Amino acid sequence: MGLPPIGAHVGPEDPLAEAAARKADAVQFFLSDPQGWQKPIPRADADALRSTDIAVYVHAPYMINLASTNNRIRIPSRGLVADHAKAAAELGAAGLIVHGGHVTKDTDPAVGVENWRKAFAKAAETGGFGLPILIENTAGGDNAIARRFDRLAMLWDAIGEYEPGFCLDTCHAHAGGEDLDGVVDRVKAITGRIDLVHANNSKDAFDSGRDRHENFAAGTISAQAIAAVVRAAGAPVICETPGGVDGQAADIAYLRDHLISG
Repeated sequence: MGLPPIGAHVGPEDPLAEAAARKADAVQFFLSDPQGWQKPIPRADADALRSTDIAVYVHAPYMINLASTNNRIRIPSRGLVADHAKAAAELGAAGLIVHGGHVTKDTDPAVGVENWRKAFAKAAETGGFGLPILIENTAGGDNAIARRFDRLAMLWDAIGEYEPGFCLDTCHAHAGGEDLDGVVDRVKAITGRIDLVHANNSKDAFDSGRDRHENFAAGTISAQAIAAVVRAAGAPVICETPGGVDGQAADIAYLRDHLISG
């Protein structure tokens, strides 16, 4: 059995060149300001991205919160997911990664889950999103929809019929209070699948609720534990670790070496 594609999250200017610099065979990037509400920016390299052998993933902006009860957040979030999904599909991307979002402390999480269901139901009316929406577990917030796996199970009970994908982030699981030992089996028991792994170490302690990524050689998770998750998942991998070309290339090389050697 061959290795899954392993790559990195890079800047959007020239992701294929960034992938080559890291010896990566997968790449992830944003199509607009990750902290803004802008629509995707047209890309001059669209043809190259569509024809590359590199596995391409697009991460949706962080501002998106499909669970929100605030109409001024939830409704624009739906539009932004649709816009980014369409643009990512046109680039031949394998998936659009979207964070699980959250509700306010006085809101029943079931309301946020129902808002997710409505987003998928609305998209289904016009043929769906055009590519897999990969929902990512998140690190912090007691009112998050995809931090704790009991709440993730609530979400999948509501949206599973629409066959969403799942992105497992190792830093987020660790910082969110989910033990990495056996995490792949626990996720698959809920979602039935793992489509992508965000292989990241964590600067912070278990259950800290803090989303701060670190390279494999540092941080509070053993590099062997991260490799074990990747091995068990058998899915493509994106390293969202710091250090630029050198830091990410080292993390990619570590995974390749340890997936081969076991």
